[in-house]
Amino acid sequence: MAHIEIIIGSTLGGAEYVAEHLSEKLQEANHQTTLHYKPNLATLLNTKAQDTIWLVVTSTHGAGDVPDNLRPFTEALALQNPPLPDLQYAIVAIGDSNYDTFCGAGRLLDQLLEQCAAQKLGEGIEIDVTQQALPEDAADAWFETWIPLLK
Repeated sequence: MAHIEIIIGSTLGGAEYVAEHLSEKLQEANHQTTLHYKPNLATLLNTKAQDTIWLVVTSTHGAGDVPDNLRPFTEALALQNPPLPDLQYAIVAIGDSNYDTFCGAGRLLDQLLEQCAAQKLGEGIEIDVTQQALPEDAADAWFETWIPLLK
């Protein structure tokens, strides 16, 4: 059983709904989850155990920006660049492909975690809200391929 820290970046609530949905599915599969609506890097680093996985679920705001609630976490990660070689993570990015900054927040978080030497646990997903009426449906399809990777 893994413990998944679900780090949420949401402006209008879409990413929040997807994160809560994935949390329920993980709990049904006997994994522990903690939802972080205002994630704090120091807190997450202090609670990181060997079997902890970070699942970042974020929308993109404005011109490719990280949502306001996720900005302090992202800035701290970029500034501190903590070594995280034992951390596994996955990214669920939500965006609108009509913008050239499609899923920019998720791509930025992926890049920052890679710079910290964190390890991707499978491939993440970029959900295009212009193609998916319910982002949860796309997350469900991704989840079925991702869940077997958990210990």
